[in-house]
Amino acid sequence: MLALAADVASWSLILAGSVFLVAGGVGLLRMPDVFTRLHPAGLIDTLGAGLVIAGLMIQAGMSFVTVKLALVLVFIFFTSPVATHALANAALSSGVRPRLADDRSKKGDSPSRT
Repeated sequence: MLALAADVASWSLILAGSVFLVAGGVGLLRMPDVFTRLHPAGLIDTLGAGLVIAGLMIQAGMSFVTVKLALVLVFIFFTSPVATHALANAALSSGVRPRLADDRSKKGDSPSRT
């Protein structure tokens, strides 16, 4: 009975993580500029991968593999927000400007104007 509960919990986490990974991938394709694309990229990194790894940790049971997966999970949770912030800062420093609401009303205007 306990094995069934662990299987249900792990597959639920893996399925939920997969949904976030697919939704984040669609978001990466549909968002208009680099700054709005960073949000789904962050979801893919932290929430999607985190849920999948948590599900895999339950599947692995108490083993050395679980310790390795936990270390990967901690690494992802600390590095993903830092990497997203660094990418946004690099884009701003190189002159890319966020797309504003009034940019959509002007035809022919570049979303990366300075």
